[in-house]
Amino acid sequence: MTPAALTSYARLCGTALARAHARSGDRIAIAAYLGKADTFDQAVAEFARTYAAQTITDHATLAATVAAGVVRAAPEL
Repeated sequence: MTPAALTSYARLCGTALARAHARSGDRIAIAAYLGKADTFDQAVAEFARTYAAQTITDHATLAATVAAGVVRAAPEL
């Protein structure tokens, strides 16, 4: 798959996912379920921090394998 085709495919997948999520819930029911506490907000923030740390670790691992010649990488076209 060419970089341009992959970009188009990712855009289509993202659009489909966003539309599915936008139609998947009753905002009033969800707000009532979550309540007024910030428990959910804190959980999402912690998930984001953990995900970011994992992304940094994964990139470092990938960069090391490329540098060691285990994986080939080409610059973006």
